Amino acid sequence: MSYTGPIAERNYANQNTGIDVQALKAGTVSTVSVSSSSAQSSAHAATTNVIRLVSTPDCHIAFAASPTATTSSMYLPANQFEYFLVTGGEKVAAIRASADGTLYVTEMA
Repeated sequence: MSYTGPIAERNYANQNTGIDVQALKAGTVSTVSVSSSSAQSSAHAATTNVIRLVSTPDCHIAFAASPTATTSSMYLPANQFEYFLVTGGEKVAAIRASADGTLYVTEMA
């Protein structure tokens, strides 16, 4: 069964294989310094509804208009990319699990 929401209807390509593949275009990339204090990204564009995250250290992340990440927030392992549905204008916050590093935030279209 295929997802039939608005993202699937405009962002999946079949490539004549009979198999749907994700086909999102990378947009603006920003970074968040991951350390012992929660830090926020800049607000995502109003038209952004999917972001891709990858972090150099293990970290915890949170999403909101003005988020604060804690060690109880969602865990994101180092060097593993994840895609998230977001609301335009939201931000992501990150805090380290054990070591400092960088969270890369890519807006997808």
